[in-house]
Amino acid sequence: MFMVAGRMIGHSFLHGGPCLQGLRPAVVHVLLGGSPETATITLEDCPDLDIRETIRLLEGGSILSDKDKQSVQDLAYAWDLPFLTENNRRWLFEKMLIHAVIGRVTRQIKQLRRGLKETPMWTLMTQRPDTVALLFPKDVAGNFGAEVLLQRITCPREDDSDDEDCSTETKCRMSGYLRQFITNATPTELANLVKFWTGWEVLPQSLSVEVIEGRYPTASTCFETLRIPGHYKDYTSFKHDILACICTCHTGFGLV
Repeated sequence: MFMVAGRMIGHSFLHGGPCLQGLRPAVVHVLLGGSPETATITLEDCPDLDIRETIRLLEGGSILSDKDKQSVQDLAYAWDLPFLTENNRRWLFEKMLIHAVIGRVTRQIKQLRRGLKETPMWTLMTQRPDTVALLFPKDVAGNFGAEVLLQRITCPREDDSDDEDCSTETKCRMSGYLRQFITNATPTELANLVKFWTGWEVLPQSLSVEVIEGRYPTASTCFETLRIPGHYKDYTSFKHDILACICTCHTGFGLV
């Protein structure tokens, strides 16, 4: 499955599609042939919150309670690591962190690498390391501004047959409200809006807007289309609803 995912990632990039956003730098390092021992790994890289908190107990030099020691020991035994002592605390912390982030997904990383090698992207990445950041972009919050987002939006036109029930005045008013919201939004709100709009955190080349009859803004993520009801008469109510809607981007792939 991950080999197929590797092919999809490579071909998506080559054909102008979305990239794989959010892959941790340590995983990318190993994916490109680096050693897990030389990867820069932090606790935030650990995806399992329970495991992360258990490993965090070993950070620093605070005295552990019997319950904390037992939690650490249970996890160490599960991963075939030695008993916790005063002398191996730091070493055990590093080994558990490496295993939590890299060791548990080594097979998947290898399969992903095999899939990428079946596309021209592998040759490009090995010969041009600067392209790695393009294929695996980091967190986009704050990486694009309102001006960039506005340039990629196609607002509804007067001759749009899909919105024929809405007057030109309504289309202009909704477009104005959306522009005002984007102009004044914080980087986090912009990132949430894009994710609500497209189901993805990477800004696409073009975004569409439709004015419809309805109660709340919705999004057709596959077509990268934001559908705004035309009933809003003031910006305040529009902003209230759009903020409520984009908060749903964390569940349901941006769909209301």
